Amino acid sequence: MEMYDLIIIGAGAAGLSAGIYGARSGLKTAIIEEKLAGGTTGDAPNVENYPGFSQISGAELAEKMTNHCRKTGVILRELEAVTELNLHGENKTVTTSRTQYSAPAIILATGAHYRELGAKGEKEFRGKGVSYCGVCDGPLFKGKDVMVVGGGNSAAITTLYLAGLAANVTLIHRREVLRCEEAYFKDIEAKPNVKILWSNEVQEIKGEKVVDRVITLDTKTGKTQEITVSAVFVQVGEAPNSQTAKESGVEVDEFGYIKADLYQRTNISGVYAAGDVTNQPVKQVGTAVGQGITAALEAYNYVRRPYYRRQR
Repeated sequence: MEMYDLIIIGAGAAGLSAGIYGARSGLKTAIIEEKLAGGTTGDAPNVENYPGFSQISGAELAEKMTNHCRKTGVILRELEAVTELNLHGENKTVTTSRTQYSAPAIILATGAHYRELGAKGEKEFRGKGVSYCGVCDGPLFKGKDVMVVGGGNSAAITTLYLAGLAANVTLIHRREVLRCEEAYFKDIEAKPNVKILWSNEVQEIKGEKVVDRVITLDTKTGKTQEITVSAVFVQVGEAPNSQTAKESGVEVDEFGYIKADLYQRTNISGVYAAGDVTNQPVKQVGTAVGQGITAALEAYNYVRRPYYRRQR
């Protein structure tokens, strides 16, 4: 059993920010991450809305955050999955694929995973032309025709990134207007090799061994068409990684997001949540950082200033 003052589960923007503030406050802090540190921030081709950087790749931003966190003295455990949580009592227990940890305060910053379309053929061709990460798989389709599905910032950023690699990019969205920032939309309009297919949905992804075409459905006319593409990049949002927390008694909303108040507190004393896994409405790197900071400072008050609990 490894003992800490604060254990953070998840090393994305929220978890790393919490780690920095936890360690700087004097708490013996550990971060446990089932993959590599950086979270989904590292998947972004370019980040243009994080203060201080007019443009930076997601991978570089994630690396800077990770290095900063390590320099504060945080113990960072990567490639270690949490299998069970016991969050009741004075000291909480975290069981992982390697060992057990204990701490009086826990921050859940487990983030979210890419949401699937649910279209026929999607699962069959995952990794064979169906991708959820443009920066990861985009270079594999240089000079080819590809499709992006979605209408938010992630879809827009992925479209712009792929426009610099692919021969042609078809952006398909089920509505008549994109939800992305205006600046992204203007950039997309300026790309001669990008076509937007409005009011359409992906009905089926087809191919022999790999993707070679997509059947789309016009939601207004009911007509279908077949589009030849070598890859489909799904960018339709994310779903929270909250199942283990829910099983341990942490309250979630109807969509599975952890309920956190203004101070990032959950329904369990000494347990906090931050970032994309929470029910906070804005899912951005900047807001995740702020929530991680708030959670860490609240955890410090919980651990080092017991009287603080009685004041709330």
